[in-house]
Amino acid sequence: MRENGGQYTHAAIWAAMAFARLGDRQRAWELFTLINPVNHARSASEVDTYKVEPYVVAADVYAVAPHMGRGGWTWYTGSAAWMYRLIIESLLGLTLEVDKLRLAPCIPLEWDGFKLHYRYRETVYHISVLQQPGNEGPMTIRVDDKVQKDNTIPLCDDHKEHWVDVRVTTSHGKGNI
Repeated sequence: MRENGGQYTHAAIWAAMAFARLGDRQRAWELFTLINPVNHARSASEVDTYKVEPYVVAADVYAVAPHMGRGGWTWYTGSAAWMYRLIIESLLGLTLEVDKLRLAPCIPLEWDGFKLHYRYRETVYHISVLQQPGNEGPMTIRVDDKVQKDNTIPLCDDHKEHWVDVRVTTSHGKGNI
């Protein structure tokens, strides 16, 4: 039953990552929605078909009868780690580079933005990303009201809280924000 033309999750995740890197936010999020295990178990009949935990990433989803739609190889697949990286790095666009965070969000146009709290050792960064419609322009990042020169957040373990305001202006094109 494995690798039968059904969903091979590692490859599906890598495809979503590739679309995000290309700036095709719509396709990246479509693929994420298709492979998200929660979306395989929204009803009792879907749970009965999927047959594995809807909170665990399956390595495969079968496409051959009589097992069509059934998940397989949960708990011991590397797909969960790749899914985490897809969400954090490729879609939300947050990448750790030693002592700074680089931002390149690839979020749906219908989102206003998102908030997250990032802990760096004993220091917490409260990050708010706001997506604004308009002509595509440069992303602006302010850390504690100080404008940053590039798309990064400098990290310092000073045991304080820091507030990060990220503003992106986007048109309805495909590009990353």
